[in-house]
Amino acid sequence: MDLSLLTYGDAGWGDEMLAGALMTIAVAFCSYLLGIVFGSVFAAMKLSRNYFLNLIADLYTTIIRGIPELLVIYLVFFGGGAVLRAVAKGVFGYGEYIDLPIFVTGMLCIGISSGAYSTEVIRGAVQAVPVGQIEAARAVGMSKALRFWRILVPQVARYALPGLGNVWQLTLKETSLISVIGLADIMRHSYIAMGSTKEPFTFFLTAFFLYLGLASISNRGFLRAELWSNRGVRTT
Repeated sequence: MDLSLLTYGDAGWGDEMLAGALMTIAVAFCSYLLGIVFGSVFAAMKLSRNYFLNLIADLYTTIIRGIPELLVIYLVFFGGGAVLRAVAKGVFGYGEYIDLPIFVTGMLCIGISSGAYSTEVIRGAVQAVPVGQIEAARAVGMSKALRFWRILVPQVARYALPGLGNVWQLTLKETSLISVIGLADIMRHSYIAMGSTKEPFTFFLTAFFLYLGLASISNRGFLRAELWSNRGVRTT
């Protein structure tokens, strides 16, 4: 392993690898938030009494969790631009070439996948809230909106936090797949540096430590968040 290749400036690839790490964090964070939005919407659809909403949510989680994430990336990357151009031409009469930005494509792809897992986590958290607490809130005259924000949301967040922590780790790792569409993340910079220096071990081992470091820091953060959310809660 040649550590001199990881220096900053024109002589090394340290600044490129750091830029790749920052891009990985940005994509993972945006995808994770998007996944939580998807998860909240589809969890609500799964918990509704409407058959068609249940069916749509079931199809979403079954299909997305049943196919490889790489395939989702290819479908969105190649199909998203075609759909966007068709809409632009049909609605606005714009016939020029148009495509989704690479960052948006990566965020959307990982967010769709993350959302399928977040859906099940949030659905399970909602079902874990004791029914008696909802009934007690209704009995004391709380409105539906007040019950949602004062009773349901805080407890769902607490129950869902461990599962959403696992979803974050999964999302963070899945960002490595977006290098196939040209987004300059950790893996993309590793491939470029390897091709330029013919030192694959140096850069893939660097990528290993970068991902491991990000995962470890994230894990500590979620553990602290769990401790904070469970303060004052009896364990027996």
